[in-house]
Amino acid sequence: MRCLIIDDEPLAQEVLETLIRLNSQLTLVGKCANALEAYQALQQYDNIDLLFLDIQMPQLTGIDFLKSLKSPPMIIFTTAYPQYAAESYELNAIDYLLKPIALARFNAAVQKAQAQLDARQALLDAPLSYNIAASVAPPVSEDFIFVKADKKLVKITFDDILFVEGLKDYVIIRTTQGRVITLQTMKSLEEKLPSDRFRRIHRSYIVAMQRIDAIDSSMVEIAKQIIPIGKNYRDEILEIVGKNRI
Repeated sequence: MRCLIIDDEPLAQEVLETLIRLNSQLTLVGKCANALEAYQALQQYDNIDLLFLDIQMPQLTGIDFLKSLKSPPMIIFTTAYPQYAAESYELNAIDYLLKPIALARFNAAVQKAQAQLDARQALLDAPLSYNIAASVAPPVSEDFIFVKADKKLVKITFDDILFVEGLKDYVIIRTTQGRVITLQTMKSLEEKLPSDRFRRIHRSYIVAMQRIDAIDSSMVEIAKQIIPIGKNYRDEILEIVGKNRI
């Protein structure tokens, strides 16, 4: 993945550059100290896949910069300020890394970006005659569904699903065995999942309620993964959890 660093702190740029060079999935294209330089870089360089974007910068914040882009690359925020995390996920950021950034945490965020890039490529490789509405076959029982992935129908048992992550016109279904990427909208998949077992907690996430390990007002934890709760879903989810609270 071709990536660009946008950060006004030289030391932070150096740290990110080191982390990028340690990851074989990344190629560093350039470094920018502010949004103006970033605009110029995006015009100069072709096919930027990923931005490592700071938030607190002079002239224009990273969040405002992202909002100004019509077709932004994938975004991983890198910041010392935790209070913008919820808003970043509303803007479909891949991840939100707090400084100082550990190598393992950095690599996990990059892996998320790679998964999204792979899903985009799968979408491009799909036959033109492929019908999005038919990407999930009708369930043959109440315990599992079949989804189309890698040019075949893959069986997914409801008990194995941890959560579902939406990426525009395709989704990543995270299971106990790994992940399945399928051309599908969140809405159509949500209709296939039993509502007593699965709940939408964010415009980009559906979770298996029985898989939730911990929860607070802004996030749930499933299999050590932190998943944000969207403000439009918060009251409903907390009400459901409250019924099982002791």
